[in-house]
Amino acid sequence: MRRELFDTEHDLFRASVAEFLDREVVPFHGEWEKEGIVPREVWEKAGTVGILGLGVPEEFGGSGTEDFRFNAIVSEEISRVGASGLGFTLQNDVVAPYLVGLTTQKQKQRWLPGFSSGELITAIAMTEPGAGSDLQGIATTAVRDSPDGDYILNGQKTFITNGINADLVIVVARTDPEAGAHGISLLAVERGMPGFERGRNLAKIGLKAQDTAELSFTDVRVPAANLIGRENQGFIHLMTNLPQERLTIAVSAVAGAEAMLAETIEYCKNRTAFGRPIGKFQNTRFVLAELATEVDIARTYVDRAITLLNRGELSVEDAAKAKWWTTELANRVMDRCLQLHGGYGYMMEYPVAKAWQDARIQSIFGGTTEIMKEIVGRSLGL
Repeated sequence: MRRELFDTEHDLFRASVAEFLDREVVPFHGEWEKEGIVPREVWEKAGTVGILGLGVPEEFGGSGTEDFRFNAIVSEEISRVGASGLGFTLQNDVVAPYLVGLTTQKQKQRWLPGFSSGELITAIAMTEPGAGSDLQGIATTAVRDSPDGDYILNGQKTFITNGINADLVIVVARTDPEAGAHGISLLAVERGMPGFERGRNLAKIGLKAQDTAELSFTDVRVPAANLIGRENQGFIHLMTNLPQERLTIAVSAVAGAEAMLAETIEYCKNRTAFGRPIGKFQNTRFVLAELATEVDIARTYVDRAITLLNRGELSVEDAAKAKWWTTELANRVMDRCLQLHGGYGYMMEYPVAKAWQDARIQSIFGGTTEIMKEIVGRSLGL
């Protein structure tokens, strides 16, 4: 059934994204999982067909539209096929708002054409070994070598998506140690800058084809021209853009849950036990009925959130609600679907096993469930 959220142009775009994934990604994703990384040429192919650069002005090679429904389609189709190694949504939904909304014209000219074509892969480095959801605990420092001079960057980051492939990393650093949250800035660190080192491509429970890395910065000289936004306003910039990031996670969570639920329903129609399909047993029907209902309700809320985001009306609290509820639901759906598969669900040859592994991180990254509940709780005046 076609969702009211989308128009004909969205349907055509979805068909294009689906065709690209089925041709260029699905046949190779298993091998990428073994290698722990997606080849760079896939990014360039995605740029060629218009999957990257969503929200980027046409003059810089982007889509020229700020309609988040196109972003949602990319997230949904990636989740549909389980292509969890692709970092496209981080590029489009998380990094793009910083490079489009906070950069100077010269910075746009330097970075956005490659960003849209897939030749420039990006990442954002917030998390540190000692600072996760609490961004005010960031220890990475960037000190100017003169009042208007370059920044000297020192520190470590971890769990950085696209960390190995990235050509440009937006680094969250403390530029005024005495100012707390009001002393944080965003710096664009580029591949090849002396002192910028990549550590391990981290081994993870899921998302095995996604390059997730440790990054270190030792006296990295970052030109003042690489400041993103305003100095010491980085925390405000982050808080402004986090609702979209969290909605992106919610979109992926619901789409992944829908895909696995559909696959499990088909499995229950065909798998037999005690002489009949297991879908004929009341317990199976009740479990699937519960999951189908919860997923449909979550879909309705997320679609409403997409509409609000397009209007510029999505609140921090509503994004937090969407993020924590849908990701916890996705974990529950994957777990119950795996249970219905029985022993086969524990075998990696069945899609449910990979989906179960991949989904687990969603209630952690982008702000844990506990942090999301804290945001919602504070909005209630508590």
